[in-house]
Amino acid sequence: MQIIKSLSNSPTFNLAAEEFLFSQRQDDFLFLYVNEPSVIIGCNQAILAEVNIDFCKENAIKISRRMSGGGTVFHDLGNLNFCFISNKKTGESALGSEFLQPIIWALNELFVETKIGKRKDIWLPDEHKISGTASHVGKTRELHHGTLLYDSDLSNLQNALSAKPLEHKTKAIASVPSEVKNIRIWLQEKYQNTLAANHFFELLKLKLQQFYCVENTLHFAENEISEINKIKQTKYDSMDWVMKK
Repeated sequence: MQIIKSLSNSPTFNLAAEEFLFSQRQDDFLFLYVNEPSVIIGCNQAILAEVNIDFCKENAIKISRRMSGGGTVFHDLGNLNFCFISNKKTGESALGSEFLQPIIWALNELFVETKIGKRKDIWLPDEHKISGTASHVGKTRELHHGTLLYDSDLSNLQNALSAKPLEHKTKAIASVPSEVKNIRIWLQEKYQNTLAANHFFELLKLKLQQFYCVENTLHFAENEISEINKIKQTKYDSMDWVMKK
C-alpha cells in the first residue's frame, strides 16, 4: 500500500486524482486530501434535489460531482477525505466494509471510539455519524472513499445540503440524512482536550503509516499533476458533468 497526500485543496483536482489513480495506475493506494468548502454529489444524483445552490453561491461553496455513487456530502478544511484504491481481489466482495478497518484502527489509536454502520459509515458511541462512504467498482479495480468530520462547519453543511424538494419525479438516487457530529466536539466532551484539525489529520496519517508499515507518504510528481489536470479540466470542471442529472 502506498499513501499519497494531496497538496491541493481543490475538490475538482482531488476528484480527478482519484480517477487518475483508479484508471491509469495499477498499484494499491490510500489517498488523503482536504478540500476547500464544497459540496460533492454522487454520480447518479439530481443536483437540484440535493443542494441549496443559492446558499452555495452566496458562501463560495463549490459544487462538484464524483465518479462514485452514494449520497451528497459537504467538505471543508475541517474534514479529512480518505480514498482506498486497489486491484480487485479474487474471491472477496468489493462491496463490503472491510476497507474501513485501517481508519477505525487509526481513530481508536487516537482515542476516538467508533463503530461501522449499516451503510458502510462510521459512528460515534453517542449515535452521531462522523463519516459517510461511497464506492466505485470496475472490472479490475475498486475505489472506496469517505469523509471524516473533525472540525467542519456544520451550519454550512446543513444549509448547503438543504435543497427544496423537486416538483417532478426523478430517477436520481436521493441522500439519506443522518445526525452528524464533529470528532473534535466529542473529544472535548470526553477528554476536555482537543487538537487543531491539521494537527489531528497529521497524527491520523502517521497512524495509517504505522498500520501499513509505510515510512513516508508520497506526493504527486509533476507529470502526474499534468495528467490529473487534464482530467480535471475536461471532466470535473465541466458544468455538463456537474449538472448531468
